[in-house]
Amino acid sequence: MAKGPKNSSGRGQRDLKVRVKSARGRKLSSTRWLQRQLNDPYVKRARTEGYRGRAAFKILELDDKYRFLVPGARVVDLGCAPGGWCQVAVKRVNALGERAGKAQGYVLGIDLQEVDPIAGAELHVLDFMEDGADDKVKAWLGGPADVVMSDMAASSSGHKQTDHLRIISLCEAAAELAFDVLVEGGTFVAKVLAGGAEASLQQTLKQRFDKVANVKPPASRQDSSEKFVVATGFRG
Repeated sequence: MAKGPKNSSGRGQRDLKVRVKSARGRKLSSTRWLQRQLNDPYVKRARTEGYRGRAAFKILELDDKYRFLVPGARVVDLGCAPGGWCQVAVKRVNALGERAGKAQGYVLGIDLQEVDPIAGAELHVLDFMEDGADDKVKAWLGGPADVVMSDMAASSSGHKQTDHLRIISLCEAAAELAFDVLVEGGTFVAKVLAGGAEASLQQTLKQRFDKVANVKPPASRQDSSEKFVVATGFRG
C-alpha cells in the first residue's frame, strides 16, 4: 500500500494540534480562546487565502448555497469591519471588473470605525441608524441595492439573554434600512443569535420577502448560538 508523503525527519506528515501554555496574568478563558484560534482550520485558511478573518468563509458558504452575490450586484455591507465580507463580495460581484464579459458590481462597506482600504470596495464611516442614513447609502450606490448584508454583533455583556436582545435589535435596525434601500427581488442576510426574541424579526421578514431561511454555515462554530437569516425576493 502506498505511503503518505514524509517530511525531512522521515516521519509521516500529520496535522499537529498547537497547545498554548498558561502565562502569568493571562486568564484561563484567554488561553483557551488563543488555543482555539491557533487550531481553527478557518483561521488558517483565512491567512493563506488573504482574508481578514474567518468570518469571510461564512458569507462564502451562504452565497454558495443561495447565490445572491452575482456579477453586477450592488452590495451594502453593514458593520463591515474588519472587511472580510467586503473582500468576498468584491470578487463575487466583479467589482474590479476583472471577469471579462461579466457585469461589474459595486460594494459599499459601512462601519462606525475606519476600515483599512479594500480594492474594489467603497468604505464609509457611518452610523446606519442615524436619520438620513438610507439616503446617504442610496446616494453612494447611485440607486437601490441588490443585497444588504450584516455580520454585526453588539459588544458582549457576559449575559446571554442581554446579548441576544442586543443583536436582535441590531438585526431589526439593519432590516429596516434594507426595506428602504433594496431593489424589488433583493436579498437581506444577517447574523442573529438563537434565543427566542428573533420570532418577531422572522415574522416581519416573511411579510416582506418571498423566502426566509435560517442557516448555520459550516464555518460557524458549532458551540456558538449564532445563525444567519437569508431573506430573498424582496417584495418592495
